[in-house]
Amino acid sequence: MAELTDRVRAFARERDWDRFHTPKNLAMALAGEVGELLAELQWLTPEQSAAVMTDEELGPRVRAEIGDVTIYLTRLADVLGIDLVQAALDKLEDSGRRYTVEAAHGSVKKLPADHPPGA
Repeated sequence: MAELTDRVRAFARERDWDRFHTPKNLAMALAGEVGELLAELQWLTPEQSAAVMTDEELGPRVRAEIGDVTIYLTRLADVLGIDLVQAALDKLEDSGRRYTVEAAHGSVKKLPADHPPGA
């Protein structure tokens, strides 16, 4: 992860893009790239989406969009001073406490605390 962060940072600096890479701009760019990833999968059946990487046309496009999402997320975390891997590990630990195996096994229901009444 550190190597990717360093390479993305260098890529931006070489192009004098640091001044454009504000958290707001990067978050908006990230959202746009996620939208492009969604567009590649939008009308596929669940079975088609699960097998998308075997499609000679769609597979490379999905891979490229995931690359774009990863780059923008990496850059955003770098600009904000967030260790991306540690943030993910912390979130996974928190989710494990909130969604215990006993309470969440085989269910996609949200916990009441995640959606309080009137929210």
